Amino acid sequence: MHDWHRIFDQNLLVPPHTQRARQPLKESTAFQCVLKWLDGPLIKQAVLEVLSEVGCHLRVSLFDVTYRHFFGRTWKSPARPLEPLCRQPPRIDFSEPFYFHTSLNHPNIVAVVEVVTEGRRRDGTLQALSCGFGILRIFSNNSESPASAPQDKRLRLYHGSPRALLHPLLQDPIEQNKHMTLIENCSLQYTLKPHPLLEPVFHLLPENLLVSGLQQIPGLLPAHGESGDTLRKPRLQKSLTWYLDDLFFTMYPSLEKFEEELLELVISDHFREAGGPLDSGALEILERRLCVGVHNGLGFVQRPQVVVLVPELEVSLTHSASFSRRVGASSKARSGNHALVSRSRLQLPEMVCQPAFTIVFQLEYVFNSPSGADGNAAAVTSLSNLACMHMVRWAVWSPVLEASSGRVTLPLQGGIQPNPSHCLVYKVPPASMSSEEVKQVESGTVQFQYSLSPEGHLDTPVEHAIRPKAEQRPSRKPPTSPSSLPAPPPRGLTTPQDSPVGPGLSLSQLAASPQSPAQRRSAEASSKPPGSPTLSLAPGEFPLEGRISHLEADLSQTALVPGTSTAEQLQELPFTPVHAPIIVGARTRSSGGKPSRASLALLRSAGFPEILDANKQPAEAVDPTDPVKFNPQKEESDCLRGNEIVLQFLAFSRVSQDDQAAPWPQTVYFTFQFYRFPPETTPRLQLVELDEAGKSSSASLPHLLVLIHKDGSFDAGSPGFQLKYLVGPGFLRPGEQRWFARYLAMQTLQIDIWDGDSLLLVGSAAVQMKHLLRQGRPAVQVSHELEVVATEHEQDTMVVSGDVTRFGCVKPINVHTVVKGRLHLTLANVGHLCERRVGSPSSLPPSRSRVISNDGATGFSGGGLLTPGAPRLKNVVQAQKLADVDSELAALLFTPPWQGTRRPQGAGREGDAVRRRKLERMRAVRLRERGAEPGRCGPGALAQQSIRAQHARDLQLIAAYRERTKAESIASALSMAITTQHTIRATLGAAEFFEFALRNPDNTQHTVTISIDSAELSLILDGQEWRYFKELFGLHTPLEEEMFHPRGSLAPQLFLRPREMVHIPFKFQTFSAGPRASAQASAELRLEKDTDAGSSRKSSTMPTKHAKVLFCAGNGKPLAVLCLTVELQPHVVDQVFRFYHPELTFLKKAIRLLPWHTLPGAPVGMPGEDPPVYVRCSDPNVICETQNMGPREPQDVFLKVASGPSPEIKDFFVTIYADRWLATPVQTWQVHLHSLQRVDVSCVTGQRTRLALVLRGMQTVRKVKAFSSHPQELTTDPKGVFVLPPHGVQDLHVGVRPRRAGSRFVHLNLVDVDAHQLVASWLVCLSCRPPLISKAFEITLPAGAGKGANKRITYTNPYPSPRAYRLHSDHPHLLQFKEDAFQVGGGETYTIGLRFASRQKAGEEEILIYINDHEDKNEETFCVKVIYQ
Repeated sequence: MHDWHRIFDQNLLVPPHTQRARQPLKESTAFQCVLKWLDGPLIKQAVLEVLSEVGCHLRVSLFDVTYRHFFGRTWKSPARPLEPLCRQPPRIDFSEPFYFHTSLNHPNIVAVVEVVTEGRRRDGTLQALSCGFGILRIFSNNSESPASAPQDKRLRLYHGSPRALLHPLLQDPIEQNKHMTLIENCSLQYTLKPHPLLEPVFHLLPENLLVSGLQQIPGLLPAHGESGDTLRKPRLQKSLTWYLDDLFFTMYPSLEKFEEELLELVISDHFREAGGPLDSGALEILERRLCVGVHNGLGFVQRPQVVVLVPELEVSLTHSASFSRRVGASSKARSGNHALVSRSRLQLPEMVCQPAFTIVFQLEYVFNSPSGADGNAAAVTSLSNLACMHMVRWAVWSPVLEASSGRVTLPLQGGIQPNPSHCLVYKVPPASMSSEEVKQVESGTVQFQYSLSPEGHLDTPVEHAIRPKAEQRPSRKPPTSPSSLPAPPPRGLTTPQDSPVGPGLSLSQLAASPQSPAQRRSAEASSKPPGSPTLSLAPGEFPLEGRISHLEADLSQTALVPGTSTAEQLQELPFTPVHAPIIVGARTRSSGGKPSRASLALLRSAGFPEILDANKQPAEAVDPTDPVKFNPQKEESDCLRGNEIVLQFLAFSRVSQDDQAAPWPQTVYFTFQFYRFPPETTPRLQLVELDEAGKSSSASLPHLLVLIHKDGSFDAGSPGFQLKYLVGPGFLRPGEQRWFARYLAMQTLQIDIWDGDSLLLVGSAAVQMKHLLRQGRPAVQVSHELEVVATEHEQDTMVVSGDVTRFGCVKPINVHTVVKGRLHLTLANVGHLCERRVGSPSSLPPSRSRVISNDGATGFSGGGLLTPGAPRLKNVVQAQKLADVDSELAALLFTPPWQGTRRPQGAGREGDAVRRRKLERMRAVRLRERGAEPGRCGPGALAQQSIRAQHARDLQLIAAYRERTKAESIASALSMAITTQHTIRATLGAAEFFEFALRNPDNTQHTVTISIDSAELSLILDGQEWRYFKELFGLHTPLEEEMFHPRGSLAPQLFLRPREMVHIPFKFQTFSAGPRASAQASAELRLEKDTDAGSSRKSSTMPTKHAKVLFCAGNGKPLAVLCLTVELQPHVVDQVFRFYHPELTFLKKAIRLLPWHTLPGAPVGMPGEDPPVYVRCSDPNVICETQNMGPREPQDVFLKVASGPSPEIKDFFVTIYADRWLATPVQTWQVHLHSLQRVDVSCVTGQRTRLALVLRGMQTVRKVKAFSSHPQELTTDPKGVFVLPPHGVQDLHVGVRPRRAGSRFVHLNLVDVDAHQLVASWLVCLSCRPPLISKAFEITLPAGAGKGANKRITYTNPYPSPRAYRLHSDHPHLLQFKEDAFQVGGGETYTIGLRFASRQKAGEEEILIYINDHEDKNEETFCVKVIYQ
């Protein structure tokens, strides 16, 4: 035991950086490095004079240049004495080999060699001095290992200490950094080469451990000869097999008390972390696990075996009599239910008769964790799907080499002392008040029987405790959930073919093992070379690292990652903001391209309408790959003022996909928004295959887009769908022409393609509109072949739409984009002559001056106003009737106006007709009373008297009205005299800066109070902000510091001297996007087809806002009034995100920003320096923030959004700024949040799981149909169209049979087939466990266009009665059955015929064969490993 503790304490390793641990595992490569001699005058004479017994040694450490992180363990060579050498230059001979192996095959993984001089001071103490260091490159830039032939190389040495590599200024390549100073005439001769002979002993040596050949490695035989280098040609010691039985764990004072205290402390710990209470009933123990493995002091020799422990009382009640007798015999001295026992017999074949080999026991408790810290996380169907694991006790036993059998009792250990798994362990009772005898038992004990003979305890079934948890028998507590992850083994440990794990297939589901220490320890364990004896371990949960229990829910266990080793990786939490979902990749495939000549010829023959210019000539065709030279002046001076934008949707081509892809839609529709027109949702379009498609050699399958009529029919002879937008002087506001040209030059039109039947998103496409700039030409057209891209993410619900493949766009991490098809689209811009409106101002942009003055500003010229637009040569006052100029007075007057005069402005036509009809009736009645004929003209005396009385009343009414409104009219006229009108054009998030030149009109000083009635218009009070905006817009007006007197919540004040004029800075900035239509609208739209310019789309009037600024003196008298009119303009959207999230929960997301130099419009900063980032959101109910994590650290934007009820869609915008004053956004994101009903399903791969969803009827009868995004895995019953009765309740039966393990999301829509409306939508969260593999096979097939192969396997019915079985495969495109179902008698054998298809690409593929019963429950699963050569 002493040998093991000594080796264990001396070989503690610092793990690699956590970012390296998350990368896919590679095969470990072994190296031998020989440090031969050191040349040059490295040791200064002053050192030799101060120190005595001077010696020199070398230290080697592994270093990660990318993350500036030392890892592994520092290797130290024996010291060489410094003797007077006659050789020049001086040379110190070392000839020291050391060995290591690593899987971090990257050019930035280097070895740092340090030359250290040590000696004794005059007082006798030892002094060590660093004389320099060198950087030894292990891997070349092409990621290849050094050549096998050894070659002597010289390592240049630098001044200083290796700790200088941690400085942020030392960036790669380090050797060329200006801060690195080379030591002249000094070098180290070395040899580095691969060492394949070390591979058989990888299980004895941990990865990244530098060891000398002279160091004794437990498990290796001593070397032959006098060299003593055991690693040059390592030889393994003979191993023995040990058997362990009757394992009993005793807890003090009792098992019940121990677990009760453990639960209380876990709840208390959760309360401190999450800041909220946790119900004790919501936390329970799911499983008690025991990990047993052989440890040689350096690491686990093989993956520890995992068994489940249960209370002994339960075992005695459920097991056989023989096992109960052994339980009673072993625990008769104990009272109560104190012990945990194992039902399994452990077999350890890797033991070696050496003192350093020990058996390590690790007791772990698995708890179910709450779904969220704040209680707002998504509701989960089963809390057992969320699990966390803690190690509570461990023990080490060194077997007695002479003994062959016996019984052992060991004390359990815990607390903060180092342990083999390098994780925190549950505390032990305080030892201050305990005796030595009590200390041995108060932490608990473990008892077991050991033997070297397999015949010992024949009544105990020999079973290897490596089977998946699904095979374990249930205990009194609920069984473990699939989310309680079996942790991966240490990196670099391999499983031999004769291991009890099973056949050498990369089936990670066959093994369960503890978590790797390299993945469990934090990167903050050490930030210096690992020569320090202390090692700080970050407190992490087991197995979920990084304290992620406070986030939302984890769905299930780790999914298998193709191409990685058998070690299972930690599963990223869905709906969690701790990961970095947005990163920057390399330049990816462009989303748009030029169509091929073959496709152009094919589409031209289909008969699409030709686009003509105003002269009925074909529009000029533009190549989409040609660069565009944008000249704004040329666009503004174009005589063709009208722009008719034409969008022609021609065809949709399908790309070849595997069988697991979503089915190809029969109908589609498109959603997008062009400029400030309303969001467009096209009618449903039928996909009609071309007749020439079968003759085409193209891999895509083109389908024409044909409009579907109201009756459901379509005319294939009229293909394509065309939309037109007329943008001319009648549509654009004055000065907006420049904005529209800028929109075409910079914006990308993002189009979403939806399945017209299922209303599921097919994908998104993006097209640049810069080719629509005519630049003086009469008409232009450009044809695009756009890739329709769908972004798939199995562990997250985020879907990105839009231009996700364009360079410079953000892209999700671990997200792969799938090209679903290609959209053939033609864009055109046809110029038209437009007559200038009479009296309209010029369409050229107004002055860009940002200084507004009130000098000479007057909104009232005195007297009346002539006809608008007519020149006024002199002041003229034209008399008008009061009833003609005042509508309120006209409504009060009873006297009808005389014919020939103008009607009152406020009287409506309908009111006038009613009034005339009543007056005519009154006149006829009065004439009849006088006895006159109705047709006789001329009023009588009575009528004239009535008219005079009415006139008198009207005059009194006019006099009273004028007296009442006189003060208001005069005040209004005076206010117009000091009012300045100004119009600005603003976009979302952009700050519009201007200054108002305010002059004091009086000869007295004033303290002016500035009042603003709009929250979006603000006064700039900070002098630095004012200076920033002046420099940004090139304004050279005076600037004053501390000009204003802020008064908290009251309006600020300004002091004005007599007749003084000052410039007052203002900033208008809006973050409100206004009401926007949802992108996923119903397909129940207009079905007419627009073919002429007269049916162009109508514009959507952008909202116009008004703001008023009042400048008042101290006595309340206004000095000036600024009336601001804000015309909002369309903004550019750089990225569109689409999230699918459970309803009535919180979506928490982290979006990682791009490196700053890739953002368009970003300011140029210092090299290696990123400016801070600021974010704002258009929705005040959305929490949006960013944090600065330090220099050179990536920056994330955090979002927290509350989702609404299903199927609500929430839209908002996020703007990102690079300046603290939020002047101009460098990125604008649009976010769509779809709220769906969440359904959690826990299932087994290949086995059908059934559930029912409740459907509630609407107001009327509806014919509905259910559609799934993965119909191969999720089916519904009823399968076709069925009737949903009004106000009724009906079940929709769902069957799920997944084809691969892991967690992913399936969308399920219920659609009204008549109205094509979305009735209900679900987000099905699948948590798929792998089945138990009962048999494994391996075959070899030729790759390429081969004929495949026919094979046969047998299956024996284990039941005494006949049974019917069904066959399924997880790769039906590679494996087909001769019969999908068969029936076999009891105990009989059936031969299953297999047909393997060929594959073009060489490689390996594991195909699972599921044998299910008549209820589609899995009976057995076979694994066939197919090698394509």
